[in-house]
Amino acid sequence: LALKRMSVRKDYRGLGIATALGRAALAFARQRGCRAVVLNTLMLQHEARALYERLGFRRHRCYVLPTLYGRLVNCTITTYRYDLSGAP
Repeated sequence: LALKRMSVRKDYRGLGIATALGRAALAFARQRGCRAVVLNTLMLQHEARALYERLGFRRHRCYVLPTLYGRLVNCTITTYRYDLSGAP
């Protein structure tokens, strides 16, 4: 399962909504027999990266955005993966 564009409006952050959404996505994937949940995030999204790591996602790989702009500004993308095999 690929998780794309999960966000919470700024004035609602810090209330546990993103954590609940992340857990719901993991439960959804688990119920449907998916083997893993993957997502990409930019290097500048520090809060998002911290959330994913708290939820148990692991860094899978990092790469520079494969465009001229990405190479010029060294825009690094991190792929995270949450393996569901054997998880409760």
